[in-house]
Amino acid sequence: MVFADYKNEIEEKGFTVIPNIFSDNEIDTIITTIENTEKNNTSFRKSAGLFAIRHFLNEIPQAQTLILNKKLKQIITELFGKDYFIVKSIYFDKPQNSNWFVSYHQDLTISTDKKSEIEGYGPWTTKNNLFAVQPSIGILQNIYTIRIHLDDTDENNGALKVVPSSHNKGIYRPETINWNVETETTCPVNKGGIMIMKPLLLHSSSRTTNGNQRRVIHIEFSNTQLAEPLNWAEKLDINL
Repeated sequence: MVFADYKNEIEEKGFTVIPNIFSDNEIDTIITTIENTEKNNTSFRKSAGLFAIRHFLNEIPQAQTLILNKKLKQIITELFGKDYFIVKSIYFDKPQNSNWFVSYHQDLTISTDKKSEIEGYGPWTTKNNLFAVQPSIGILQNIYTIRIHLDDTDENNGALKVVPSSHNKGIYRPETINWNVETETTCPVNKGGIMIMKPLLLHSSSRTTNGNQRRVIHIEFSNTQLAEPLNWAEKLDINL
């Protein structure tokens, strides 16, 4: 594993894919842990086309040690820094018959423990007593996202499509994408691999067409403290 190459790719393109971070046995144990969890509160969202668990590592704490294995911790240390911590975690399950898709967008909001009208934070949204806000661009630029793939994922079952290097263009509205200049790249990831991306990278996800499931654990990391009195809604320190 050549960390410098992965780090350069993240800086230049806004994403990288690293294979074989989790063994098949590790992935199967994670899936079993999720499946054996009672799913009856507001953090669990289920429909015909999507199943999601927000605050995933808080809702299923027994998954923390399974996910934060030696390889992943080394990646966090080498590519992000020793002072990074978890600020958001979500589990997504795109079922075999899903026709759910997401159009091009940037991840422009963070989750906080409360709402407070502070300069540089806004607009706000509140749903099921969960608070989300768009912070300053500096906070967004400092975040890294790791997507852990529990299934083989390609263009036929919802692998992310991205616009390389779009993370370096600030707030980039999808309706202004100039496809005469920009290119689109699909990011296939095998079971047990991870995709690392910057939240300002323009990305989308297509419908499933091959009948294969796509389960992903999405975890965001930062080393930034929010303006008082705000705190990250899901801050989790990592023993690096």
